[in-house]
Amino acid sequence: MEKRKAHKETERVSTGVPGLDKLMQGGYIQNDIYLVTGGTGTGKTLFCCQFLWDGLQKGEKCIFFSLEELPDDVLHDAENFGWDFQKYIDKKTFLIEYQDPFEMVDITTLVKEKIEKFGATRVVIDSTSIFGMVFKDENELRKRLYELIKTLKKTDTVVLMTAEVLEDAKGLSRFGVEEFVVDGVIILNYLGIGEVSSRSLQIRKMRRTNHGTDVYLLEIGKNGIAVKPPESYKI
Repeated sequence: MEKRKAHKETERVSTGVPGLDKLMQGGYIQNDIYLVTGGTGTGKTLFCCQFLWDGLQKGEKCIFFSLEELPDDVLHDAENFGWDFQKYIDKKTFLIEYQDPFEMVDITTLVKEKIEKFGATRVVIDSTSIFGMVFKDENELRKRLYELIKTLKKTDTVVLMTAEVLEDAKGLSRFGVEEFVVDGVIILNYLGIGEVSSRSLQIRKMRRTNHGTDVYLLEIGKNGIAVKPPESYKI
């Protein structure tokens, strides 16, 4: 049992983003939870969908829990990059679970039961920022987020959770709790000056991993997001 546990702790799962795996010793660690954070328009949902699409191509089962976008909107946006998620919904290897935040009572139990019943190995929760619309008491909100993350750690999956931060915020998430409980934090940034704009990625934290520490430029093309190689940077 100990040997199997040790193997799980070092097993790597591909990110699905070209150029990113090599910056984190081969990808995410099996059973870990990662926070993908950034401002509006930085590509958080796209980044996560690309991770799920990669898993589906490898024969895995994946779940997208949406607390914001309706399933049809997620499917439509994915089609722009050639990702036919509907095909895998029909094959019963992909599930989009929309939860109305105003009807959300016990998201932790719902997520846990869906993952276990479906047998998912890759999970996305988009977005934890919606919790602030439901739980007005700050202590209760932090408690709920903590419970959710701790429960997800027991599901034998790789989980990406998104969090939106305000443009002038100093923290890495809206509520300042997620980044301390998750195993890794990936920051997506967007900079627009006049007609020139660029996106970047930074691996702020990743346990048990010797990861890249620079700020890496991103490009969004017809196949999704990719990390631009350093030699292509224009100084």
